[in-house]
Amino acid sequence: MSAGIFGPESLTWRVNRENVLVLGGGRALILQVAHPLVAAGVAQHSNYRKDPWGRLFRTLDRTTAIVFGDEDDAEQASSAVWNLHGKVEGESDRGVPYHARDPELLMWVHATLVDTSLLVYDRYVARLSIAERERYYEEQKTMAEAFGCPRSEQPETYAEFNDYFATMLEDELEVTDVTRDVLDSINNPELPYSSLTKPLAWPLFEPIKMLTAALLPDRLRRDLGLAERPLEGPVLAAQARLLRAALPLVPGLVREFPRAREAQRRVRAA
Repeated sequence: MSAGIFGPESLTWRVNRENVLVLGGGRALILQVAHPLVAAGVAQHSNYRKDPWGRLFRTLDRTTAIVFGDEDDAEQASSAVWNLHGKVEGESDRGVPYHARDPELLMWVHATLVDTSLLVYDRYVARLSIAERERYYEEQKTMAEAFGCPRSEQPETYAEFNDYFATMLEDELEVTDVTRDVLDSINNPELPYSSLTKPLAWPLFEPIKMLTAALLPDRLRRDLGLAERPLEGPVLAAQARLLRAALPLVPGLVREFPRAREAQRRVRAA
């Protein structure tokens, strides 16, 4: 049985197996919709207001299938993404045409996932060396190809990737009504029986709101008007210390994504 397109010795298996990466989901989504053409596609072709986390978890499901599945699983997940993107096209409010299969848009969405995964892993699991980050990025080129972004459209090195990310943040991204609305849908999702469930959900959503704001690049956070909350720094630093100390003690059943555990069993059986 196949180990898939990455395998157990890869940095991709090591990083992407961690459930804690979900904590960066809000950041990745906000970065994506800060691109005006991605925002247009999300606004016109998704129900993010009623299902704010649905898009994230669907992306996560397909991503883990590509990362941890065998070759057949990876091919099926890649084809599903490609077919879905084929239906997403239109024009932005400014009359700029877009298509979800555009390599430039695919590269940006992929970049948000790579950058966020490394940020969250460093913060909550373990620090990666520069060599490890370079190796992870090199592996992620294969991931971008699986989503339909050819290698010729990807930055060649990890250093060039960082330059690309900084340039996009400075020159291409902007906060629009869609960006603000997506942020609001993440922070204040529509819940069934909201008058009863919102007080119960507060202990979960308030820390997520604080963390999403803290993980955003300074420029986006400022443009979104997300001021730092009292005690935010000490609270999040304590949270990071606690998670980094606790994660080694957490069993894989809780710590790792189900597909990662399935992949490890498959490799052991082989």
